Amino acid sequence: MKNIMRIMLSTLAVMIATGSAFAFPDVSADHWAAKQINELSERGIIVGYPSGVFMPDENVTRAEFASMAIKALGQEDISVVQPVKFTDVTPDYWGYGAIQKALYFDLIKYNASSKTFRPEDSVSRAESITMAVNALTTQEISDVKALEVLKGYSDLGQIPTSFLIPAGKAEILNMLVTIPSENSNRIEARRPATRAEVAAILYRMIEEARLNPNAKLAQAMSKKKGEGFIIEGATVQGSIGTIPAGATFPVNLKQAASSQKNSSGDLYEAIIPVNLVTKENYILLYKDSNLKGQLLDVRKGKWFVRNGVLVLDNSIIVTPNDQNAGLNGVVDVKKNRNWFMKFVRAVFKGEKLEAYPYLPVEMKLLKPIRIDLTNGWIIE
Repeated sequence: MKNIMRIMLSTLAVMIATGSAFAFPDVSADHWAAKQINELSERGIIVGYPSGVFMPDENVTRAEFASMAIKALGQEDISVVQPVKFTDVTPDYWGYGAIQKALYFDLIKYNASSKTFRPEDSVSRAESITMAVNALTTQEISDVKALEVLKGYSDLGQIPTSFLIPAGKAEILNMLVTIPSENSNRIEARRPATRAEVAAILYRMIEEARLNPNAKLAQAMSKKKGEGFIIEGATVQGSIGTIPAGATFPVNLKQAASSQKNSSGDLYEAIIPVNLVTKENYILLYKDSNLKGQLLDVRKGKWFVRNGVLVLDNSIIVTPNDQNAGLNGVVDVKKNRNWFMKFVRAVFKGEKLEAYPYLPVEMKLLKPIRIDLTNGWIIE
């Protein structure tokens, strides 16, 4: 049973590290948007069909895109005080709330005289890319600059005038998603966007919005603060916090571990007993996050032969929002000794090492980890 659990843990760690490409049977490992589709599916931003397939080449309606964009930005729970009235989007329509929020956050620009929204029309590539760009604070560019950065596209002369600046900004931000094919040098602004293209566009929007959201989103996407254990060297850029490799923090084992009773390869679980925070008190990792791994090196302490060795190797973190992510850390259990006991153990050896649930041990992070400070999501 222990061997089975070790294999399962190792397999899960590999899946987390490499990203599973099998969320949907019709999205193969080598599909050009597999990474984006899988991550957004894991977060509930996009969903498959009841039959279990994703249908990456199907179209997306304007209402569906608005709903996906609001979920991607984490703004499902905000309230819009002054909704915009459309004759074809009534309060009982399933996408009413998402559309109103997309309008409030300026993702969708509309003419005050417009009476319809066309929620069931397919969203075009121009519309979806424009909405994604509107979620951001971007550097203003001229028509001349836009034409310059878009000159490599063979159908540049066919794009709508209103899309020129958004397309130029999207190209600069690597958001002008094109399907890898013989038409990769075509913008195809008026063509309906596919579900795979939408996933890729939203994925890039999320990345950019974490750093440079538009003014209204910046107010809503506030970084969460709290008291806790300060991680030295942690940095913050936009809404992204980074814990550097080499950082140390306390963890509590869920069960005792001993150099005399355990063996290398035994599984263990631990929890983070307190929020891990930046010096500004932004929360990086939340209290009660669950850690999983194996005992990497266990050797019994023997009199006059050697002191005990007890090293724990962590590979997975399960956050309070149920995300499974990779976290590579190591705990080298040591005893705090005065100078006399250090001398005794150096000469006579034989020290036994134990780690108990009620006594924190120190974990050292082996690889940096990045966190969205607005929602605690670990970015991989």
